[in-house]
This record gives sequence, structure tokens and C-alpha cells, in this order.
Amino acid sequence: MFTPAITGTGVYTPPDVITNDELVAAYNGYADRMNKRNAVAIATGVEEPIPHSSAEFIESASGIRQRYVVDKSGILDPEIMHPVLRERSMEEPGLMAEMALAAAKRALAAAGREPGEIGAVIVAASNHERPYPAIAVEVQELLGIEGFGFDMNVACSSATFGIQAAADMIRSGSVKSVLMVNPEICSGHHEWRDRDCHFIFGDVCTAVVLERAEEAKGPHWEILGTRCQTKFSNNIRNNNGYLRRTREGHMEDRRDMQFMQNGRKVFREVVPIVTTHIGAQLQDLGLGADELKRLWLHQANKTMNDLIGKKVLGREPAAGEQPNILQDYANTSSAGSIIAFSKYSEDLGEGDLGLICSFGAGYSVGSVVLRRRGAATAGH
Repeated sequence: MFTPAITGTGVYTPPDVITNDELVAAYNGYADRMNKRNAVAIATGVEEPIPHSSAEFIESASGIRQRYVVDKSGILDPEIMHPVLRERSMEEPGLMAEMALAAAKRALAAAGREPGEIGAVIVAASNHERPYPAIAVEVQELLGIEGFGFDMNVACSSATFGIQAAADMIRSGSVKSVLMVNPEICSGHHEWRDRDCHFIFGDVCTAVVLERAEEAKGPHWEILGTRCQTKFSNNIRNNNGYLRRTREGHMEDRRDMQFMQNGRKVFREVVPIVTTHIGAQLQDLGLGADELKRLWLHQANKTMNDLIGKKVLGREPAAGEQPNILQDYANTSSAGSIIAFSKYSEDLGEGDLGLICSFGAGYSVGSVVLRRRGAATAGH
């Protein structure tokens, strides 16, 4: 048995930024256009007018101030309200693979590894641009990695589930190292015309290199334990898919073909699931919550994270104990907790403990307990 470790991370951030003010202007323009079109039905009480949004409402509801996307022009056009992306030929890399490549190169450099030293590729994301061939196999080909690759989808928990799969393979000896990437083009499956959620998502790609701790080339994070949990719920759902064409009216612009959620139920039901999950994992590892130096939580809602942190630690998290990137990136599905980990982990010292946890549709929860190795002594 070998000890798995995270030895490198990388983040690719798309160039386009949408501020709350820009998003609100586009959404309100759409609302005005639709309300004008449906003026008679609204006046007679047949339909309700579409309400306006505001930057203040968005930040109060979520903590989000901006988001990065692969294309902002279509999203900010009140007559389109979705990304506009060109179709690529079969000879070109897919968009997810292209994003994965950028993040992967940064993670490999951080780990001090060449692609030829990697034994497997996992692409773990909430939505994939095609069913097959696997995006992971395309990334493997583009990087020149021998071995194998496969795709995973556990919605917002995909990255932590991917880490567990990689850690298990390394622990058993079936591979020495794994590249796990999370290309999230959330703007493509998001409903930008729904006031209750039009501000939630952004695009990004994260990457993690995992290998045997004994062979790490520098400071790394020893994986003490991983834990995954699922419990079926329809409170977060997307009904799009290849069976859509088999149903009558399949070309209809249906609301359920994009991201949907019952936000209040999700908040109420997921918080206790996550806190119980983390507590049980720490107990099984013989650790106390007071030993954790940092929590890198799924970045969906600041209020939710604040409450989870408080319940796990038994107190309000101190500044820096539970870093947020939500205000800058918005919800990037599986990548959010990895962005937080990548940006806010290097300052921790030898022996420090931290926990990555993601949660979302399914319901699903994935958590990884880590110990810093090869770094300077904490506090020095």
C-alpha cells in the first residue's frame, strides 16, 4: 500500500469577466422585453410580470460580485442570454480539453512532473460537451500521456470524487500518478433568464496532480482520508441529454433543460448532511475539528459556507480559516473548492491539517483530509 498525496494544482481562468452590474443590465433588458411582449396577459392577470434584478440583491443572496465566462457577448445580449461559441471541427481540440490542457500544464509544473510521468487522467465535471470519446482520453492524447483516462460526473462533487478515485488507485499500486482535471463551462447549462439563479455560475478549469507521497519532489499534501456520500434528491436537476430527441416537442425551449434548483430546500437539507459527513470522517480518522487549520469548501453560497464552518468548528471561523473565492469566480461547480485550495494553501506549515469538501446535486458530498508535508514548520 502506498500513501497518496496532492503534489500540484493549477487553475485556468477564462478572460471574459461579467460584473453584477453588467449582468443585471442584460437581465433587466430581457425582462423588459418579455414584459412588453406579454403586456396583455400581464394586464389581465393571466401572467405575472418578470421582476427586475439588482446587484445588491445578487451580493446579498450569494456573496457573488463577478464571474468569469468563456463568452460574455451572448450572455449579455437580452435577445440571446447564453454563450455563443463556434462549432469546432473534429480535428480541433474540444473546448473542455483546451481548458483542461491549460490548467493541467500549471499543475504539472507545480508538481515538477512531465506528462510522460503521469499514469492516468480523470476529467471530473458537472457537464461534458459530448458523451464520447471521453474528454479525459482527448486530454491524455494532447499531453502525450501513456496509460488510460476516463470521465466522471457527480455534479458539484466531481472533483473530490475524482480525488478519491485517484487516491484509491495510487494507494493500491495500480498507478503511480494521476492528473485530475475539472473543466467547468457552467455558463452553457445555466439559465441566465431566471431571476432566482441568473447570477450563480461562472466558468473555470482546475487541475490536481496526485502521486505517491514517497516520490513527491517537493512540499505536498498527504491524503489522510477521503469520503464520498450520495443521497438522491431532485432539488438540483438538469433534464437535458441525448434522450431529449425521443420525446414529443423535443426542440421546445423548456426550462427544465437547464440548471434548476429549489434553493431553500437545498440549503436546509444539505447543511446538516455536510456537517454530519465531515464530523464522521474526522472521528474515524481520530482527529478533532480543532486540529484543522483550514477548510476549503464548495463555493456556492457564502451564507451556507459560513454556517457549515461554524457547525464543523463549533465557533465562527477566524479570518483565513475558511477562504472564499465566490465573490470573484461565482459558483464554478466542482472546481470551486479546488480554486480555494490552490490559492489558499501554500502558507500552511509542516504538519498542518486541512479539509477539502464539495457538495451539490445528487445530493452528493465528497471530502478529503490533508496533512502538509515537506514545508517549513508552521509559524516560521
